[in-house]
Amino acid sequence: MLAWFEQMQLFWMLPELILAAGALFLVVVGAYAGSQATRAVWVLSHAVMAASAYALTLSFPESPVQLFGGLYIVDGFSQFVKALLLGGSYMVIILVAAWLKERETPFFEKPILVILAITGMMVMVSSNDLMALYMGIELSSLALYVLAASDRDESVSSEAGLKYFLLGALASGLLLFGASLVYGYTGSTNFTAIKALFSNADEGQVGIAYGAILGMVFLATALCFKISAAPFHMWTPDVYTGAPSAVTLFFATAPKIAAMAVFIRLLAQPFEAMFSDWQNIIALAANASMIVGALGAMMQKNIKRLLAYGSIGHVGYSLVGVAAGTSMWPKAVLLYMSIYLVMSLVAFGFVVFMKRSGRPVEMIADLAGLAKTHPTQALMMLIVMFSMAGIPPLAGFYAKMFVFLSAVEAEMYIMTVIGLLTSVIAAYYYLRVVKVMYFDAPADDAFHCEIPLLSRIVMVACLIFICGFFLTPSWLLNHAEFAASTLFGA
Repeated sequence: MLAWFEQMQLFWMLPELILAAGALFLVVVGAYAGSQATRAVWVLSHAVMAASAYALTLSFPESPVQLFGGLYIVDGFSQFVKALLLGGSYMVIILVAAWLKERETPFFEKPILVILAITGMMVMVSSNDLMALYMGIELSSLALYVLAASDRDESVSSEAGLKYFLLGALASGLLLFGASLVYGYTGSTNFTAIKALFSNADEGQVGIAYGAILGMVFLATALCFKISAAPFHMWTPDVYTGAPSAVTLFFATAPKIAAMAVFIRLLAQPFEAMFSDWQNIIALAANASMIVGALGAMMQKNIKRLLAYGSIGHVGYSLVGVAAGTSMWPKAVLLYMSIYLVMSLVAFGFVVFMKRSGRPVEMIADLAGLAKTHPTQALMMLIVMFSMAGIPPLAGFYAKMFVFLSAVEAEMYIMTVIGLLTSVIAAYYYLRVVKVMYFDAPADDAFHCEIPLLSRIVMVACLIFICGFFLTPSWLLNHAEFAASTLFGA
């Protein structure tokens, strides 16, 4: 069977095929399982994710493999990102399973939508053609739109889904327009062909280059929306606040990593020869994201909005590595996004379990006195806030250090200074959360933050990674470096 799959070029897509087939199977289970639909679908979703992860270990090529006439590529870079996507999404499913048990309305569709979104993201990161990239983005986006509006009992959730859909449609239009410009001026949508064209360009092809640059600007704009980079961040605080907390946890992790991976592949492969043209665009987005994220978060009283603006700032820091364009930039960005994934799982996972009188808690002031009433949870939140602020020796410090070293190596000192100053501002609003938890008196006894055992295991594992990363950073660095090397070798 595996030989047949390999002959049909499907062997290298086993993880995606398992997810797609599993999602269809879960739809049937949900339709016929009756009152047990929610529980059955959530249990089986674990099996689907585990099977896809196992297939990922089998389909790891020694050298890049192009499929379907160059539309699809499987290499070390794509497999590294897919491992992050699967691992992060599996942890999200574990964290929100307990949250789902408290809901009276059945929501068996949620894991199916998560699986479909992950399938689209995995197609995105392995795309070697603008057409395949668009299909992957739309598959993931459609599932994300529905997830944002999935809390049918809350009007703010419907509003969040509508906002995300409208702005997402705009981004998709920009992506298609940019792709059409690139195709019109280069005659191809294939990344390998576009890279070869620009690598061998002569003076007679100046017009082609300028047209392709314009197309690249539209592509970059669409992707900036997907990663919520300023000035295309306007949807992030509203959608994060309006969407159910469990959905916000997913939004803050996998989609950003997938979109950033696409950013890296586009700039490192088809548009590598145009580095001097896109460097300033990315640097502008990085500076704007760091500033908007820092200043926007300072004024927030809602913890989901604070973390949303914080995520915009973290996107800015990762774009610092992209804009640097040095030999170490893909490795630095992959390292940053890996650490950001782990930090977000804890921070947003914490928000999922906060309750007051049976209702979700979202205000920072409601955390007052948490260290006295729930000391373990307060300590977990303290560690992740310190890490997000970039305080050594936690993992967040090393994530920022590597991207700033990339900027220094590229002699982009102004961007480095902006990054350091916004990091100081970020330390203020992250430490403000710690101050509320440890030094403010609790308002009443109605606050509740009990984390189920399985979810606590996941969060503790993430905290061990955050605290112990400095002891053995080489294993993740080596994997990120290998992924980056295969990207440039493709």
